[in-house]
Amino acid sequence: MKPLQELTRPNIWSLAPYSSARNEYAGREARVFLDANENPYNNPFNRYPDPLQLEVKAAISKVKGVPVDCIFLGNGSDEAIDLPYRCFCRPGVDNVVAIEPTYGMYKVCADINDIEYRPVLLDEHYQITADRLLAACDQHTKLIWICSPNNPTGNNIVREEIVRVIEGFEGIVIVDEAYSDFSSQPSLRQDLQKYPNLIVLNTMSKAWGCAAIRLGMAFASKDIIALFNKVKYPYNVNLLTQRQALEALSDPFQVDKWVRILKLERDRMIEAFQLLPICKHVYPTEANFFLAKMTDAQTIYNALVDQGIIVRNRTRVQLCKDCLRITVGTKTENNELIAALRQM
Repeated sequence: MKPLQELTRPNIWSLAPYSSARNEYAGREARVFLDANENPYNNPFNRYPDPLQLEVKAAISKVKGVPVDCIFLGNGSDEAIDLPYRCFCRPGVDNVVAIEPTYGMYKVCADINDIEYRPVLLDEHYQITADRLLAACDQHTKLIWICSPNNPTGNNIVREEIVRVIEGFEGIVIVDEAYSDFSSQPSLRQDLQKYPNLIVLNTMSKAWGCAAIRLGMAFASKDIIALFNKVKYPYNVNLLTQRQALEALSDPFQVDKWVRILKLERDRMIEAFQLLPICKHVYPTEANFFLAKMTDAQTIYNALVDQGIIVRNRTRVQLCKDCLRITVGTKTENNELIAALRQM
């Protein structure tokens, strides 16, 4: 890995971050708050939230096994996806490399930040080799994006190839593990000390059932996290989100139960799809969804919409022609989908 200062945009490295009122007295007891121009009434919503979400990070640290100073919390994973562009990539100069197909926000954020986006197609098994990803890089490549389990394909990218990318790339490798709670593959966040150029993303939106609160996580070296905290907006995670996150994190066993149920339902749904005449193939998955190749995805999608059943039509995505992406729902929801498909 190149030195972090060399990878970081010069203006970001020298940036003097905004110092909020809450930052300035951090670590000391306080009783009277007359520093932030807040209304003294309507407690607790009149006060700005903890800008570094330390209580939430402490709870996440216990669950995820990552030190607090190696955790960044953002307004959804989208903020954690955008920040590497803003920290490391010079607009109009630098580029990033990503697998294709994958989660669309990597490219959206590249376009917003005026960064060249270089997609590298997966093979027929939705896999990639480190050699192919690294071959797409040049001296201006700052980031490599890998989603595993991948969206929309559902499969894990071979771990050995991801490790080869991390070890062979001088820039930052970002592995998005939004669906890792449903996967049998160990999380790479346990290897952060070994790989200082690694950022691992996670979220409260999937296994934790908290998509509405918009809380994303990034795990990385404390130096990278310090850069993120320098660039982020001062109060990027609101009080209501922090409170709900703490409530959810207090009962991780409930999440384990949900995951077990969803994995069983996933297997049942895949078996049912494989028996449908209109389904040609179901791809292997380790997420809470699966990708199914249909006889005519657009027609089937339209027919489901007419019945009030919404799935994701991925037929226009590269390597996903005539494919529908099916999120695993409750048993009742899944049965309704299967019943509708059996009538087609």
